[in-house]
Order: sequence, then structure tokens, then C-alpha cells
Amino acid sequence: MKNIRLSVHSKEHTKLRQLLIRRRLDLGLSQRALAERMDVVHSFVGKVETGDRRMDIFEFIEYCRALDWDASEVVRGFQEGSV
Repeated sequence: MKNIRLSVHSKEHTKLRQLLIRRRLDLGLSQRALAERMDVVHSFVGKVETGDRRMDIFEFIEYCRALDWDASEVVRGFQEGSV
């Protein structure tokens, strides 16, 4: 079994954060606007994007939904290396 890295600063987490940031920017959303879509404080988005906060699976699904993304497609693309 592959060694699972738990650090939010691992290359996998960094890649995911970059993907989420790029999607937010492509949609023309500020961190504050994305936070409003999610009904969370804007610092939540900032902390996720800087790696100061991890998301659980339910938060990830909501995050993707706020970005008009299907979370399962994001995960599939991430696993296949297509994102």
C-alpha cells in the first residue's frame, strides 16, 4: 500500500489546492464570493487555499458544488492524473 501523506503541504494537497484556486479564478470569483456561495466565513476559503486548513469529505463536496463542479469528477480526474 502506498504511504499516505497527511500533510496539507504534500504535493498532492498542493496540486488539489491549485486546482481549486484555478477553478475559482476561472469563474471570476473572489474568496469572499465563494465563501458566500458556501455560507461560510471568507477566512475558511483563504485557509483552505493556503493549506492552513484541511477539508473533510463533506466540506469538499460543498466546496466543489459552490464551484459548479461534480466532486466525483474532480476526484476521478485527480486519480487519473487528468487534472
